[in-house]
Amino acid sequence: MELTTFWFILIAVLWAGYFLLEGFDFGVGILLPVLGRDDRSRRLAINTIGPVWDGNEVWLIVAGGATFAAFPEWYATLFSGFFLPLLLILVALIVRGVAFEYRHKRESARWKQGWDLCIFWGSLVPAILWGVAFGNIVRGVPIDAQHEYVGGFVNLLNPYALLGGLTTLALFTLHGAVFLALKTDGPMRAEAGRLATRLALAAVPIAAGFLAWTAITDPDDWGIALSVLAALTLLASVQLTRIRREGWAFTATAATIVLAVAALFTTLFPNVMPSTLDPANSLTVLNASSTPYTLKVMTWVAVLFTPLVLLYQAWTYWVFRKRLKLSDIPA
Repeated sequence: MELTTFWFILIAVLWAGYFLLEGFDFGVGILLPVLGRDDRSRRLAINTIGPVWDGNEVWLIVAGGATFAAFPEWYATLFSGFFLPLLLILVALIVRGVAFEYRHKRESARWKQGWDLCIFWGSLVPAILWGVAFGNIVRGVPIDAQHEYVGGFVNLLNPYALLGGLTTLALFTLHGAVFLALKTDGPMRAEAGRLATRLALAAVPIAAGFLAWTAITDPDDWGIALSVLAALTLLASVQLTRIRREGWAFTATAATIVLAVAALFTTLFPNVMPSTLDPANSLTVLNASSTPYTLKVMTWVAVLFTPLVLLYQAWTYWVFRKRLKLSDIPA
């Protein structure tokens, strides 16, 4: 396998891991006003992701760093052309992280409600904009012969990309509801399970529509197969949630997200950023990559350190695997 292909696959894995793990974080934040009827229930919801949310964001940092090092042309065009949406995502993530740390600093109800609102918006905005960004990456954007993005912000708000934003919003919210049903016990577990079933009624047609549009616009045998598998696992999660098999339901929603990301990257390959002006202007794994020596050094670093990171994060989830209930939250 060529190193350029290897790093394209690795970056796809990093983004899939980020959406899988940060996805339920976003979902919990979005559902905070719905399932958090009082301060104790909101604290219960936040505590389910408290030990892991910052570790989940490491996947984003690594994905961005890997893109910068392996495909600098892709990184430069992406971050210059998508500057405003990526800035909004960054600001939302910062506000959300500060809210997690500051909401308990004072006992004032108004103080906590303000930070809870920051958690909600700090989860909602990235959940939508990540889908918009990746929708544009797969669909293609206006790139000139110098590999510069020559469109504006309005170009990014096309119907396909907006449907991508709705898809990530629906999937992440459903993923968060299933996670809360898995990680809590008592009334919140039951309520999160019922809510997940209702959310699936919206998530299934939205996600199916987006994946079908992708398959029709840019047909790829492997991409279509992965999209079908993603649809099947999403339907399985609905049934598993109904019978209160939360562990398997969470596995199914996780598989849906990973398979959907895999379908998008499979459809995209060998491009990393298609041009809608002229296919010759498209960025590919070859013309956007670093030198072979750089990729070789990076590969050795990834082989040595990636397993250690995965083992540490797996150990973290194992330590905090216990279900939480309201009695665990002091008044």
